[in-house]
Amino acid sequence: MTMSELDRLRQADFEQLSASEALRVQQLARRIPLCLPRYKSRRQASSMRGRQTDWRETARRAHRSYGEMLRLGYQEPMRRPMPLVILIDISGSMERYARMILSFLHAATHVSKPHVFAFGSRLTPLSKVFRQPDTDLMLLEAAQAIPDYAGGTRMAQSLHELRAKHRAAFVGRRSLVLVITDGLDTGEPGQLNEGLRWLRSVAGRLLWLNPLLRYSGYQPLAAGASTLARFSDSMMAVHNLESLEVFSQAVEQLLGRDSLCR
Repeated sequence: MTMSELDRLRQADFEQLSASEALRVQQLARRIPLCLPRYKSRRQASSMRGRQTDWRETARRAHRSYGEMLRLGYQEPMRRPMPLVILIDISGSMERYARMILSFLHAATHVSKPHVFAFGSRLTPLSKVFRQPDTDLMLLEAAQAIPDYAGGTRMAQSLHELRAKHRAAFVGRRSLVLVITDGLDTGEPGQLNEGLRWLRSVAGRLLWLNPLLRYSGYQPLAAGASTLARFSDSMMAVHNLESLEVFSQAVEQLLGRDSLCR
């Protein structure tokens, strides 16, 4: 591709792409790195420096130098990727965006092994499907696993099922939760409010990724959108390659300097 063609595809809305352009954009989306933050775990690991002496490692080094304690070993807390939970809307209005964003996240999160759920009129776990190393096969298996693809959106019902059956996906209020939806929910606002209140209580951070933010004057005025906006730590647009690049860079800035890209 020429630079001008690449720049055009970076700024083109996913919904406006032709079939051939969509395939190209999917390939480009898989090359965008996602700098996920890390946290200090309770487990210790050997280190060149640290505040705590590792006497076992020190003894090993002394043994290799015939009993001479030439250098101390140290320990420091292990740094693990922040647990990631992905909730992606696969309703009719989100169909093209969901496919592109799943391609991006599948390639960018293979190290962190996230918990992934698709929601429309019901909740579908996709974590096992996400373990598939090939992105094209993952998309095919996901389409086969989701019974309500391109249907309506009832987020409250999906959150209720998430709370009842998949609480283990959330790790000690450290999980980064990505809710990917346009907020056009058809369920009961009161039930959605209750579900999002619970989700916010078990999440470390909740980021709302919304394709409708591509419009400069967008306001979350719909009942579902306004409820989701109240419980979100931040809202970001995800409608083209350029917005995915901005999101990837912003995660590191929003959630901490220490990331898996370093």
